Amino acid sequence: MADFSKDEYYTNRELSWLLFDKRVLGEAKDKSNPLFERLKFLSITASNLDEFFMVRVASLKDMVNAGYKKKDISGMTASEQLAAVAEETHKLVEQQYSVYNRSIVPQLLDNGLRIIRHHEDLDKEEAEYVDRFFADNVYPVLTPMAVDSSRPFPLIRNKSLNLGALMRKKSGKGELEFATVQVPSVLPRIVTIPGGTPTRVILLEEVIERNIHKLFLNYDIVCSYPFRIMRNADLSIEEDEAADLLQEIERQLKKRQWGHAIRLEVEEGVDDKLLKLIREAVQIEKEDIYYISGPLDLTFLMKMYELEGYDHLKEHSYLKPQPVPELVDEADIFAKIREGDILMHHPYQTFEPVVNFIRQAAKDPDVLAIKQTLYRVSGNSPIIAALEQAADNGKQVSVLVELKARFDEENNIVWAKKLEKAGCHVIYGLVGLKTHSKITLVVRREEDGIRRYVHLGTGNYNDSTAKLYTDIGLFTSSEEIGEDATAVFNMLSGYSEPRSWNKLSLAPLWLKDRFLHLIEREKEYAEQGRSAHIIAKMNALCDKDIIKALYEASTAGVKIELIIRGICCLKTGIPGVSENITVRSIVGNYLEHARIFYFENDGKPEYYCSSADWMPRNLERRVEILFPVEKPRLQAKLRHILDCQLMDTVKASVLQPDGSYGKAGKRGKEPYNAQLQFCMEARDAARAGKHTGNERVFVPETRHEE
Repeated sequence: MADFSKDEYYTNRELSWLLFDKRVLGEAKDKSNPLFERLKFLSITASNLDEFFMVRVASLKDMVNAGYKKKDISGMTASEQLAAVAEETHKLVEQQYSVYNRSIVPQLLDNGLRIIRHHEDLDKEEAEYVDRFFADNVYPVLTPMAVDSSRPFPLIRNKSLNLGALMRKKSGKGELEFATVQVPSVLPRIVTIPGGTPTRVILLEEVIERNIHKLFLNYDIVCSYPFRIMRNADLSIEEDEAADLLQEIERQLKKRQWGHAIRLEVEEGVDDKLLKLIREAVQIEKEDIYYISGPLDLTFLMKMYELEGYDHLKEHSYLKPQPVPELVDEADIFAKIREGDILMHHPYQTFEPVVNFIRQAAKDPDVLAIKQTLYRVSGNSPIIAALEQAADNGKQVSVLVELKARFDEENNIVWAKKLEKAGCHVIYGLVGLKTHSKITLVVRREEDGIRRYVHLGTGNYNDSTAKLYTDIGLFTSSEEIGEDATAVFNMLSGYSEPRSWNKLSLAPLWLKDRFLHLIEREKEYAEQGRSAHIIAKMNALCDKDIIKALYEASTAGVKIELIIRGICCLKTGIPGVSENITVRSIVGNYLEHARIFYFENDGKPEYYCSSADWMPRNLERRVEILFPVEKPRLQAKLRHILDCQLMDTVKASVLQPDGSYGKAGKRGKEPYNAQLQFCMEARDAARAGKHTGNERVFVPETRHEE
């Protein structure tokens, strides 16, 4: 039997993530995408890379500084990973700006939108407007900061865009002096110059740079250049030591803005003396300097996407979320759920029924209690408002708000305090674990006794991201799942783990063992010559034990089809190891976020959905839920989703044996876009449901050939 532990059988997690961001960049390059959609994808690559540095690169640097020598899944030390990541990220940034400069900017101009790159390129009329705009709107907001013996180098905030300048007193005497000014984030970064064709825009930092001499009247500006610093934003919370988790996280959040500098972006051609001064002040290594041939921080392109007048350059084949046919008439959502389980596919189908579920529960005099886990919610969350109303109406409301949801900690603290003030019982997560499960329990008094209604999902209770993320949601009044849901909340609030569970599987208790068992069962069936097949859709796969189990199943003859959006540490096509495994990644207009698992089970297929990916953090360090989907008509919907994604030839990339990703083969096939297909089906199903007033489950015959 092969040794499935060999390092060469595994891909480094960080390098695999960079391949994912490269696939997103591929969508920005793809000229078949509408131009403004390409803008959006390019912006996403930049925001992705920011988070990657603040968390993953920061973590690797911490390991190196701590002398951590343990090797990763692929056999690389932290220092080796850092070197490899640095090489690949420099290449990725070069590719980003090649796309921006050589493709996006010229095509924007061809379509009537000119980005004025340098303020020196302004004509007289444009310059006059920009100077007036600076005087009226920008100058009052700025805080110029000089550096001298009495004024030390200022603390530069994480991710802030700044202008650094070297200047000399007008008298001509004295040394060069340094000054900086932060480009204010409270002002729009894109400044539109009125009138004329094409539409002209200039970035705020160029407006400030043109007028920077007005901030230092007694000096001549020798040079000025933009720069941007990325800092370590990975919170290190000593939960066991913290007397109050809420206060400890609030304290750590303040540190995030001033963490150790891990990346410095400067404009290409920056003055050597200016760069040396900045670099020494922020204490950054040469390999962590990125010379940018264009505007720093391409996330501004997402704001450009919102400019009016360019709808014809955006994707219109993607429709708005459609009504859920079973819930077109939501006069009594509880009655609808009692009729049978309801499976929803967001964002093709609207998230509104989930919000209405909480709203109706808040108002219904027969509802006794509402219990919910919240990981990430929107800025003006209707779910929070409904929970507050429920507490006002005398319901027993218990909410677990995960304070450790990365980059949402501050937002969640605000919501937690608001819910407490409204009279809800708030749990601030569990020590040592993140609660990532998505579950809501409504307890209702009915004629035949107490009934429990449950919503389980693969995505967050966030009505904003539910328009962009693809997720699965299930409504059920199953007695067994209701009992399990009660047990989940009792465990979260009171540490009381039940002796047995009916349907749900939980991490970190035994979810990983459950997955390993399901994979092992398929392997045993294959060894017996019986039907064995696994289809698994998730965001990431990097758990070594799971990968080893998949390799073993593959060698036994199990056909394994994986649909993995991002990180994949498994390798395909290894002789005698993974020849029966295929991996594809779908990057499209919606962010693939659902976790769906299919096990053939010798002709008695089992389907599951989950909040968990196959990652150590999900399976070992988070509270996650796996739930079965058992009704045949709902299983058919899940299989259809998987089949469509396995047929995608437009947005799918396939993992090659050499570790690269190539576009799915189109030879002899019609172009097939699964996300577009789901949009059309949701529209048709909604229309059919409206016309008949009856439940419609739209499952076209587009099965994947096995």
